[in-house]
Amino acid sequence: MRPYRPKKNVQKRAYYNDRFWVAPPVPREAVEEGTHFAEVVATLGDLCKEAYVSLGTLVVHIDANENFETIKRLKEQCGYGMCSEQSAVDYLATDGEFELFWQLLNLDEAKRVRVTTRIKEGEAIESIYPLFKSADFAEREMYDMFGIVVNNHPRFKRILMPEDWVGHPLLKTYPLHGDEAASWYEVDKIFGKEYRDIIGPENRDPAKIDRYDTKRFSRIGYEVPFGAEYTDEEATPVEYSETLFVNYNKESKELSERK
Repeated sequence: MRPYRPKKNVQKRAYYNDRFWVAPPVPREAVEEGTHFAEVVATLGDLCKEAYVSLGTLVVHIDANENFETIKRLKEQCGYGMCSEQSAVDYLATDGEFELFWQLLNLDEAKRVRVTTRIKEGEAIESIYPLFKSADFAEREMYDMFGIVVNNHPRFKRILMPEDWVGHPLLKTYPLHGDEAASWYEVDKIFGKEYRDIIGPENRDPAKIDRYDTKRFSRIGYEVPFGAEYTDEEATPVEYSETLFVNYNKESKELSERK
């Protein structure tokens, strides 16, 4: 259900938000003694560099070369038998690093732990596939989107992009509409590079639609045979199905008055 918001003085309120406003960080709470999370931190021991509770989830910071041992201990000794998420965040521009995280779930205690670490560009991480089979696709996607190499993965290759694709689309330095190679990829693969002058580069702007193109886009209010020349555009009346109680095709009195 949508939360209720008071509607007093709505006319006096600004219709815009301050674009320089920065959302406050999520509060971090200390791990209380005697709780389940305190036992988890004690079990991890020296593997845990920093631990705190954020929004009911235990967040654990570790060294990158100890990710396998940390997750193994969480699974075998702490009961976290499900890895629900694994990915990375690009902080190369600000910190020169990637932030990697693993989201683990304990079904018996209904608790979550997020394991995080930092690595430099070009560094590799150890695969947790022997512990969680769900890491198969997640680690391949992490490589495909960010270029992060995962050691000892059984089928280490791209999963979303073609195997010969150049670049990694989720890097913040990757162009939003693709690079030069992306604009010619399908033309080169399907027809060959000799057809570049005939077909032209791919239009990678999703907001651009030429309504007079009768080969690639449907018409708006006017049906034209595929590839036919454009003549005159005529409005096609929109008809709705009639129901038992309301005839949607009948123009209302209010609409007639507005016209």
